[in-house]
Amino acid sequence: MKKLFIIGIAVIMFFLKNQALANYDKVFFDFKIDSISGEEIDLQTYKNKVILLVNTASYCGFTGQYEDLQKLWDKYKLDGLVVLGVPSNSFNQEKKGNKEVKDFCEVNFNINFPLSAITEVKGDNAHEIFKWAKKNHGKSAVPKWNFYKILINKDGKIEDTFSSLTNPISNKIISKIEELLNI
Repeated sequence: MKKLFIIGIAVIMFFLKNQALANYDKVFFDFKIDSISGEEIDLQTYKNKVILLVNTASYCGFTGQYEDLQKLWDKYKLDGLVVLGVPSNSFNQEKKGNKEVKDFCEVNFNINFPLSAITEVKGDNAHEIFKWAKKNHGKSAVPKWNFYKILINKDGKIEDTFSSLTNPISNKIISKIEELLNI
């Protein structure tokens, strides 16, 4: 009986912890980030859309995922999906300048989905979007490597996260996106 009581308390604490973690005093659409071309991206313009936020890098073994991110964008952008690439040197695998990254993405992968400027995605110097993600979704929202994916729902809250190993056009990601887009 004592063992069941302890298990019950642990379960209740687990659920209360998760609820307290995701208080969302802000949502994704409350932020801004610089684009790779130097303009400001007001994320409010993406309100009521589903966002796949992906930290990227030019010299990573997963860089080929750019091609599948573009396919995802091409297939679902008219349905309300935004793929937002965030080039980052947080793992020491990105080019030095925004123009180099932009040229690399356009020439090698024909990328036309939105890209931010080179941005830190983890630690004390992380962009406020990634600090917000950690605050509201916990450590699972902190990129573990390049091409880590954070799925944001139409309400601007984190729906799920996917590791670098999960391909952007995997059934796991596509089914979740289609569910959020109601298609």
